[in-house]
Amino acid sequence: MNELQLKYGCNPNQKPSRIFMANGNSLPIEVLNGKPGYINFMDAFNGWQLVSELKKATGLPSATSFKHVSPAGAAVGLPLTDTLKKIYWVDDLGELSPLACAYARARGADRMSSYGDFIALSDKCDVSTAKIIQREVSDGVIAPDYDPEALEILKSKKKGNYNIIKIDPEYVPEPIERKQVFGVTFEQGRNELVIDDKLFSNIVTENKNIPESAKIDLAIAMITLKYTQSNSVAYACGGQAIGIGAGQQSRIHCTRLAGTKADNWYLRQSPQVMGLQFVDNIRRADRDNAIDLYIGEDYMDVLADGAWENIFKVKPAVFTTEEKKAWLATMKGVSLGSDAFFPFGDNIERAHRSGVEYIAQPGGSIRDDNVIDTCNKYGIAMAFTGIRLFHH
Repeated sequence: MNELQLKYGCNPNQKPSRIFMANGNSLPIEVLNGKPGYINFMDAFNGWQLVSELKKATGLPSATSFKHVSPAGAAVGLPLTDTLKKIYWVDDLGELSPLACAYARARGADRMSSYGDFIALSDKCDVSTAKIIQREVSDGVIAPDYDPEALEILKSKKKGNYNIIKIDPEYVPEPIERKQVFGVTFEQGRNELVIDDKLFSNIVTENKNIPESAKIDLAIAMITLKYTQSNSVAYACGGQAIGIGAGQQSRIHCTRLAGTKADNWYLRQSPQVMGLQFVDNIRRADRDNAIDLYIGEDYMDVLADGAWENIFKVKPAVFTTEEKKAWLATMKGVSLGSDAFFPFGDNIERAHRSGVEYIAQPGGSIRDDNVIDTCNKYGIAMAFTGIRLFHH
């Protein structure tokens, strides 16, 4: 089969719609369940490329959670601490497979943004991973294969309409890619850049020490950025992206947006949040929204109008600004990647506030000296990759 008709394109009024192979070859995918749409396939194919590259770069099972053609989270299959199991809501599932850990991390980095995601998995979907997916609000999944029991679990989602795509892991796309905009065809060579340790060898700061664990995080950040709508910045820590700022016109806004998401990820691990007592049978999305509101600036309003009684068993104490600042001050060992150079040192100042100690960026700004000096002020190790990673 070299063509698949779709219900519509990006919007219901955009018809007809299809995916097809212009060269006459067969499509590299098989739809095992559901009816994936135009945006589903965009997320699926971008997500598959991301996790395939993560697996090649790290040797670890990888997963990503995609929304609107940018990742909300991406991770490799490192074991979860008890704290991470709790904040990712998987502490009741027993031992998790490496692939399940990867998806729990990818989904858990930014649970609000991952609501209704499209999932990409680097390895065969196992039962452990399927059980996590089963209880999350998600549009679909793409993977190279599925265990029979895992497939049955996934088929039960969305009243039997959950989108499940199997992709040929041996498929290699043509080296030239094309797309049309306003009736004009654009053509370019595929971005075949290999991201590995060599990309981080040109360390331009006084601190030259980037440990292996940070190199894995930098690889995660840069591969994530390779498939994130530009401009984009990604924070990574412990084998996963923890904050992604996508599609901003200003790089400092990317850095701030991603930094705020990284801060929220870390604040969710604070004693104040870990101690919250939710009412029984609260929906997962309502719980996630409540946590996001609790660590925000306007939670006093919720406490004052009594709405907390619908969420918590016990009225929680206010998480004060001073308490949040004190907790965030303990955030360390974070890596940061940027898809293009930092034009000003203000990006480094903001990154430092979120515990960034390692940075990878192309370099090449006329103010590189200012950016390097700002890194030196905080003892941050920064590598110039010499490679831009714009994605549109």
